[in-house]
Amino acid sequence: MENAEIARLLSETADLMEIAAEDGFRIRSYRNAATAVEGWPERIEDILQDTSRSITEIPGVGKGIANVLAEIAERGSFERRDQMLERYPPTALELLKIQGLGPKSIALLIEHYRVTTIDDLEKICQEQKLRLLPRMGAKLEEKVLRSIAGYRKRAGRFLLDFAARVAEDLTEYLTAGGHIGRIEPAGSLRRGRETVGDLDLLVSTEDAGAVLERFTSNPKVSEVLGRGENKASVRVGVEGLQVDVRALPESSFGAALQYFTGSKLHNVALRTRAVRMGWTLNEYGLFEAESERLLAGRTEEEIYEKLGLAWIPPELRENQGELEASEQGNLPKLVELGDIRGDLHMHTTETDGRATLEEMAEAARERGLEYIAITDHSKSLAMANGLDETRAVAFAKKVREVNQRGLGVRIFSGLECDIKRDGGMDLVDDALAELDMVVASVHSYMNMDSAEMTDRLLRALECPYVKVLGHPTGRVLLHRDGYPFDFERVAEAAARRGVALEINASPERLDLHAPLLRAAKARGARFVISTDAHHPKHLANMRYGVITARRGWLEKADIVNTLPAGNLLGAWQNGKQ
Repeated sequence: MENAEIARLLSETADLMEIAAEDGFRIRSYRNAATAVEGWPERIEDILQDTSRSITEIPGVGKGIANVLAEIAERGSFERRDQMLERYPPTALELLKIQGLGPKSIALLIEHYRVTTIDDLEKICQEQKLRLLPRMGAKLEEKVLRSIAGYRKRAGRFLLDFAARVAEDLTEYLTAGGHIGRIEPAGSLRRGRETVGDLDLLVSTEDAGAVLERFTSNPKVSEVLGRGENKASVRVGVEGLQVDVRALPESSFGAALQYFTGSKLHNVALRTRAVRMGWTLNEYGLFEAESERLLAGRTEEEIYEKLGLAWIPPELRENQGELEASEQGNLPKLVELGDIRGDLHMHTTETDGRATLEEMAEAARERGLEYIAITDHSKSLAMANGLDETRAVAFAKKVREVNQRGLGVRIFSGLECDIKRDGGMDLVDDALAELDMVVASVHSYMNMDSAEMTDRLLRALECPYVKVLGHPTGRVLLHRDGYPFDFERVAEAAARRGVALEINASPERLDLHAPLLRAAKARGARFVISTDAHHPKHLANMRYGVITARRGWLEKADIVNTLPAGNLLGAWQNGKQ
């Protein structure tokens, strides 16, 4: 069991305990342990199996939690969780995913109306009974109904990084069993979609039976959905992600990879092109229509070439003009992970991060980055211990002192400064002027109407010290849609003032997303790709930001943090009024 899964069990148990109005200290102990476990760089199970070590070396893990972790490792659950699930059905946990409801609200709903499922909750709102409860009203009813609709739309989807980890684990597991030539993920994972519904793994092999037997026998498989001669389908882990493995001969591997990677519309357009040329294209290869002679199939490149096209990167295969650009030789030279020289949004223990400035710098140096910006939160985010003016200026001084020591990576002093409701900055200009860069972000009042939010963002861009607009739409994948605003007006203003738009690489955000990136680029905007890291291991998420940028057709020149450190600060002034 991976750390994230263990953390989820702890966190969900704390939620159930809060619904039950149990002791606050015990609830906090589970929440703190969940945070510690999720952020710990080593696998909890590996530490538990090492007799020379104690799991209590992890801050926030005492003897009681240590026993809980041992029980989870042994049987996948623990006594307190089992007790809570006897009291409340597992469906009660779904209610916590609905915006506007917290544990106390859910406790009221259970007490007054015996609500335990999403369907129950929807019925109560439709009957206008939610508004009758204390501290609730008609507006909350409307919000809950919208959130239920969004939740159902997102149900069965998984974050990109989760699907990638499953694919990597299965690839390693299957490869270790032998009989495999090539193995590649396909589908929406290979295209880099923000969320994934299921996972396709393609395997070239001369012994399909052996590969599929090993696949269905994987200890992490929770259910075998079906198995044939060349394909098996399973569900993996408690999350239930469906994984399909297709075993193929080497001669058709490229055709299958193309077929199972492209979006439906991309594949229809490609097959239509083949038909116009007198051929047929399917997952087995490109064939002459009449003779059925195989023309191509071993690699994707030979299929695209035969069709008169340059190979199209997977991230672009959405039928959004990529075939025309390929035919005309106008495909972009997409940004690559190796182009990124620095990370300009991260947090430390000064606010809500899990590592010190020095530890974050060391982790960045080990990843080959040339520079980073430490951008801890500002004072409005009190729950994150945000910085006021005095602390921000003092921290900037500390950054300068650390730079003089030479840590092998240049550190820029920064701040993720809250954009207040009226569009003003959370800290006064004199304090912001002491910093190398400011990331301006919205963290509150997200229910404003489009016109108000647009004005708020436009005013924020007028601050001369703002260099980056952080996670511009405010969305949280599988949880919260972005707030409404006139994106095109904001993108144009950002381009005019030389403020970069952030591509937040956190897998929970991936904000901005592809259509908005293309729209902003067309208006002259530039971008930064940042991890918003709160722990050294989060720096690895940069790859998801790069994938997102590639889906938006962005090139190296579009990304500010592909510049050398010495050129970076000067670049902010381009277009500045």
